[in-house]
Amino acid sequence: MKSKNSSLIFPIALFIILLDQLTKYLISKNMEISQSIPIIKNILHLTYIQNTGAGFGLFKGSNLLLIFISLIIIGIILFYLDKIIKERSIHIPVALILSGAIGNLIDRIVQGYVIDFIDFRIWPAFNVADSCITIGALWLIIYFWKK
Repeated sequence: MKSKNSSLIFPIALFIILLDQLTKYLISKNMEISQSIPIIKNILHLTYIQNTGAGFGLFKGSNLLLIFISLIIIGIILFYLDKIIKERSIHIPVALILSGAIGNLIDRIVQGYVIDFIDFRIWPAFNVADSCITIGALWLIIYFWKK
């Protein structure tokens, strides 16, 4: 069942996946591991990190588990796609979560780690995919809490 509303989720997700992979590629080709470039000194740096775990340094070395979790998240979204399509107000957060899961999944499968590089110094480094997953999840929590 295709709806004209379904066109929102996949184009947004594709754009974000491409942006995520491009930024990670540029970091990996132009920086050394652990190199840090200040953008705003002591506030925002680009720091090249190869992360074998999840956010906040959790589950280091658990690549297979994290691949499995990503596949489950993607599978759940695809399984409920017909219901998601009908609920237009959640297209963007679902696209964010889907693209983030796929972006990091690509890294885990191809490289065995995720490239993180956005470094605010008070928070562990992260990437575009991580940002999308976090924003999308918070958006859905707020949406369902209000509903």
